[in-house]
Amino acid sequence: MQISTIRRFIGPLKFLRELRRHMGWLFKSFSWLKDKLSWMQYLNPMKYLSILDWYIIKKFIGTYFYSIILIISISIVFDVNENLAKFSQYHAPLRAIVFDYYMNFVPYFANLFSPLFVFIAVIFFTSRLAGNSEIIAMLAAGVSKHRLMRPYMISAAIISIMTFCLGAYVIPKGTIIRQNFESMYKNKTKNTAAENVQLQVGKGVIAYIQVYDDNLKKGYGFCLDKFENKKLVSHMTASEVQYDTISDSKYHWKAKNWRIRELKGLREKITSGAVKDTMIMMEPTDLVFSKGQQETFTSPQLRDYISKQIDRGSVNVVQYEVEYHKRIAMSFASFILTTIGLSLSSRKRKGGMGLYLGIGLALSFAYIMLQTVSSTFAINANTPPMLAAWIPNFIFAIVAYFCYRKAPN
Repeated sequence: MQISTIRRFIGPLKFLRELRRHMGWLFKSFSWLKDKLSWMQYLNPMKYLSILDWYIIKKFIGTYFYSIILIISISIVFDVNENLAKFSQYHAPLRAIVFDYYMNFVPYFANLFSPLFVFIAVIFFTSRLAGNSEIIAMLAAGVSKHRLMRPYMISAAIISIMTFCLGAYVIPKGTIIRQNFESMYKNKTKNTAAENVQLQVGKGVIAYIQVYDDNLKKGYGFCLDKFENKKLVSHMTASEVQYDTISDSKYHWKAKNWRIRELKGLREKITSGAVKDTMIMMEPTDLVFSKGQQETFTSPQLRDYISKQIDRGSVNVVQYEVEYHKRIAMSFASFILTTIGLSLSSRKRKGGMGLYLGIGLALSFAYIMLQTVSSTFAINANTPPMLAAWIPNFIFAIVAYFCYRKAPN
């Protein structure tokens, strides 16, 4: 029985041996490629993370999300208590309250106060580590304060990337839904009309709309002038223009009761009609400006909008530039506030972490307030928008440097 079983496997074994003999070049190629790519093992970030790094990273990220859940939950309770009467008055459906308002309310405010949550997380869990003498044990084992900064900076980088992605790509889309909900069920007035709008929509092309209604995406009293060498060559008028919202591309408008006068030297050609589909390099967002509109644009949309408005010579672009640079600056705040928090709370003191939490809250609110003040400087005092967005980071980076120098070794 055993001999017959062995004979049963003789055929497959011979086949594998012949296959290896004929395909030996393939095995050698794999071996050669493995040797040549052995350097890629150094690109694996996990190779440089020790048990201590993972321990601190898990503590940091876990405490960060715990503080977000705790504080945002309290904020929701206060917000419900404040707006419950309005929700009842305007008959807001429960589904809209939960999914349109609060599902977009939570990410917006969590990202807005991310510096506060970072500071609280660092102060809270680092104070506990110091109180349990874990920081002392790390330093006594030969871990320097520079080495101790590594897991903190990795955690700050994770939070920084997450904050930027949320603020630049995700939250603006939710802000549109939240603002629409507020205008319907919280009676927050939203600017949906404009009068006497004049803007440059192309090189030597000036558009004018007497009255524009953003709800209907329709303008009345339309005029389009084209100039060449500072001379008028075409003058178009229409009783109304309608933006095509279902078109596959942008800038499609439908003009009604239109009339075009083309000037060629001393000659004049006049054409008219009832309806005309035309391409005009403007969109509804170029015509109506509402409070907080810059928060509804993703970063690529903001960049395109700013570039387009600058080309048109518009002066109403500062708040959009501030918003664009603020999103980048806020993502770097995680590194600065993490350094300050670690420097303040790594020393073991009597009295617990109450003092550190108080200092953390004060510095976090100071950072957020400074951001608001610097944005106001850019809008009202002609401060460069990029400088205004980075002023809080510059000031707190100096504070972080001196705190780090004074931290225990």
